[in-house]
Amino acid sequence: ATMSWLCNSANCQFSVFALTTIGWILSSTSMGLVEWRIWYMKDTPLYPPGIACVGIFRVCIYRHRTNSTTTKFCYRYSYQDTFLPFEIYMAQRFLLTASIFGFFGRAFNILALRNTSVKIFEEDTYNSFIVSGVFNVAAGVFILIAVLQNYDAIINSRGITFPPSLQMPFKPDVQEVGTAIQVAGIGVLPMLLTGMFSLFYKCPLMLYQIFPTT
Repeated sequence: ATMSWLCNSANCQFSVFALTTIGWILSSTSMGLVEWRIWYMKDTPLYPPGIACVGIFRVCIYRHRTNSTTTKFCYRYSYQDTFLPFEIYMAQRFLLTASIFGFFGRAFNILALRNTSVKIFEEDTYNSFIVSGVFNVAAGVFILIAVLQNYDAIINSRGITFPPSLQMPFKPDVQEVGTAIQVAGIGVLPMLLTGMFSLFYKCPLMLYQIFPTT
């Protein structure tokens, strides 16, 4: 019975690794997407109409010049930009840190799964599962904070003082949640759940080591 439980536990850990990988890929992908906030801007005497996709690392502006043509201009943020609001500034740090933590979480998970598959039930194996869980949970928390901060900024219609060269108002007429926030939100769930699973699902291995069957 103990051996059967152990095999099931190993299979579960492989499933955990797959889910963690999916969450890590989704959260990392969200960093490269620009559609975190969607701004709809009407025509005014100061600013032309258009749609702006405000991302964590850049903003892309779409202007309707004629009925059949649309121009696109993207501006990548730099460290010298002081106009970035707190939630975007922090999201840059949080998402980069989460991507690195997610990578190390997967690396320790692979090490633990390797030891499990070759029947190496040592303390290093348990520690690898724990370290993997810690990295994944920390990554999930960082992503969750970035998502919630930017979602709150959209709900409360917070503006951004973009440079005059971009010809964008402080606040748009309509501001919506973009697909990038949805992707990051979906990715954070497996990161947190599998991280917690790795932290607490080590007991069967420890029991097998302490009370081996003959």
